[in-house]
Amino acid sequence: MFLLLTSITYIIVTALNKKWHPEHFTCNTCRKPIDGAKFHQHDGGVYCVPCYTQYHSPRCHGCGDPITDRVIQALGVSWHAHHFVCGGCKKELGGGGFMEQAGRPYCSSCYADKFAARCAGCGAPIVDKAIIALDAKWHRDCFTCTKCRKPVTDSTFSVLDNKPLCGKCA
Repeated sequence: MFLLLTSITYIIVTALNKKWHPEHFTCNTCRKPIDGAKFHQHDGGVYCVPCYTQYHSPRCHGCGDPITDRVIQALGVSWHAHHFVCGGCKKELGGGGFMEQAGRPYCSSCYADKFAARCAGCGAPIVDKAIIALDAKWHRDCFTCTKCRKPVTDSTFSVLDNKPLCGKCA
């Protein structure tokens, strides 16, 4: 008489602080057993990576594809990092500071070039404080006397050919 001893090995999946038979730990969408250690939870359900990506991942505003890595939330929508770019120079903004115009992000340099008020003295964009005089905006250093070229700092000044004239030159 022979006695045959066999050992039975049970595979148990431990996930979400519970134990599961492998065939019962399934995706809520495709109902297939979840292989490997990667899965996602969403609204109390368990999903395999492909189903989660297709049905629940945020979609990029730039391309419409699911975002499976770093998500940038800006302007009320989600973006792939490489699609969140300046509307002018097309450089990646990386989730840092940007300016918005008509729903598009711009780096500070492109925003200034395209949309900032222009100085009546030099024509360059004004990105900081401005002097408003003579129906125009001026850089502080550009608001100078038309005769002596010194900055006009007094609150009252004269005008010659629609240009400022300091009190001494008036």
